[in-house]
Order: sequence, then structure tokens, then C-alpha cells
Amino acid sequence: MKKLLALLLAAAMLLTFAACASKPAETQTPAETTTEETAAPAAETETKTEEAPAAETTDGKTYKVAMICDSSINDGGWGAACYNAMIAAAERKGWQAEVTDSISQDAYYDSIVAYCMLGYDMIYAPGNQYTDAVLQAAEEYPDIAFALLNGAADTPEKAVNKNVSSLLPNAQQIGWIAGALAGLMTESGKLGFIGGMELDTTKGKIAGYEEAAKYVGEKEGKEVSLLNVPYANSFSDAPKGKEFATELIAQGADVFFGDASAVDSGAREAIDAANAAAGEIKIFDIGQPADILGQNECIICSQVTDNSAMVAASMEAVEAGTFGGEVLYGTLQNGTLSAGALSDLVPADVQEKYLSYIEEMKNDTFMK
Repeated sequence: MKKLLALLLAAAMLLTFAACASKPAETQTPAETTTEETAAPAAETETKTEEAPAAETTDGKTYKVAMICDSSINDGGWGAACYNAMIAAAERKGWQAEVTDSISQDAYYDSIVAYCMLGYDMIYAPGNQYTDAVLQAAEEYPDIAFALLNGAADTPEKAVNKNVSSLLPNAQQIGWIAGALAGLMTESGKLGFIGGMELDTTKGKIAGYEEAAKYVGEKEGKEVSLLNVPYANSFSDAPKGKEFATELIAQGADVFFGDASAVDSGAREAIDAANAAAGEIKIFDIGQPADILGQNECIICSQVTDNSAMVAASMEAVEAGTFGGEVLYGTLQNGTLSAGALSDLVPADVQEKYLSYIEEMKNDTFMK
């Protein structure tokens, strides 16, 4: 039954690609996107096509990569950043790229298999939540490469055909980048974090955020604590983000970070509303994984992850025939992770202290 659904989806994709062939979709950056909450089943999802120039390979082959995503690529957060990372890598390597977004959890496998049946060289799944579907499809399609962003370190070993690689940004360092600034900027000493799903990578970010904020806060003579973390069990439920942020603000949270895509966008709406009601910006948010400074008034900085570098490395391995069975780590040290631009809401002396902490993280001397 699942294979039949995948076949029908593949046929629908072919029709969509044919209709879009004369007009490829425009690549959108996070600054250009708007929040969009959708949760359509696989057969109803919109497939967006990006046609990159043909790869200059000795065999003349045009390589193709497809991304599946449960959030919208127009969410101004995780979905948009991961999509733009794929497009940037595809343009750099000369690959053709397509995406199917806003899919429900029960459509992960069918959406992946549909692209496998269409002959794509690599499937890009931007999240640990796709692991089971990826491993199942990878076993059935041994000649296709599967790049799993935020995949666990042991996931490649579980792939029967060794055709899965995990692209793993350092979750602790991601948390540190946000936590150090939160520790410097909080006045109430209470921090908020909103999670999409209770994933290991999210837990790693929370732990890093909390420990860095407490450490920096102590250096500043503050007692800093992280309020209980709510999970939306979704990456697209923006209203849930507004609800959670409103509750955390009522508990005294004045600096936020999150790992929930469109849910984070909803949280920022609530933060902006609270600031507007107070007549000043005193509650802040730190974005991720792209530099989204200016998207909302409350954003004071962003934790930035250059996922495109890891996606491009995966493409190179596919072309060389060496892909699979490995973990590609992203860190501050290799330039995959960084802090984005700082808002004028962050005082000059605080900016100086913060950038000093970032240098300590790069030099592996932070909290030591």
C-alpha cells in the first residue's frame, strides 16, 4: 500500500515538474519569507522546483537532490534556512534541486520513496525526526544517497547499505552561542526556550544554552535559570508558539531561544506584542539557524549554521562515489557555526564581552 502511495505521489510530482519546467521557483531567503502554517498529506503537498545548471562532470550527468520537510520553507526559520542551504549547495555544485514541504509525519517515507522512484541521486532530510523513514528507504534503495541533517552519530552504522550520512552541527556549541548572549542580556535572570519535538539534538541545544547562560550570568553577578521547556510536538504550529511565549513571559522570561521553526515565529509575535504593550523592547529573542536580525523587533542576534557547507560536501562525495557511512560534524572551529550580526539593542560593552566569549568557544577555552 505504501509503495502504491509513493508511486502515485511520484506521478503527481512528474506532472508538477512538467508544469513548472518553464518557470522555476524563486529561491527565498529567511528575510523574505513569511510564516505559513500548513500540514497537508503527501498527495496534496506542493512540490517546488529549483533548476540549477548542469554539473560539469566527466560523464555529463546532471545530478539531482531532493529535500523533504515537515515545516514550510516559508517559515522564516528552520525550514527556510535548510531549504536555502540546499539551494546554495546545489548552485555551487551545479545540481538540480527540488523540495516537498509541509508534509505530515505519516508521509515522510512515501515522500522520500517518491523521489527515489524518480531517480534522484541524493535525498536531503533536515532533521532527526526523519531517521526511521530514511533508514527504511535507504535499505530499499541502495544506490541512492541519504543525507540526514541532525542525524545521530550512530545512524550511519544502522544503514544496511551504508548509504546514509549524518550531517551533525554541534548542538552544545549552538546552545552556547545563544546562551552566552542570554546570560549577558537578561535582567530578570529567567530564560525561555521553546522546543518543537523532544529530539536529542534539541535537548543538546537546551543543555548548552542553559550552562552557558548560567556561567556568563555568574560572571556578571547574576543568578540565571531556565524556565521549564515546553514542546509543541510540531514544527509548524505557530499559534502554539505564541501561547508558550505568552506563558513564559508571564513567568518572567526576558530572553528566548528555540528549536521549533514556525513555532519560534509564533513565539516572536507574542514577544513583539508584549514589548509593544510595554512601550519598549525589553524582552529579547535569539534566532537560529540563519541570520534573521531585523525580521522581528525582538531579535538581538542569531546563531548561524552553514548547513550548505555540509550539504555540498555530501554532494562531492556522491559525485566521487564515496558517500555514506560517516558523520560530518559542524563546529565553531571549522566555520560551520557562528554568531550572526548583533542588534543595536545590545550595548557596545556587552557586544565586546559577547564576542570575547565566542572567541573562547572557538579556542576551546570557554568555561575552562
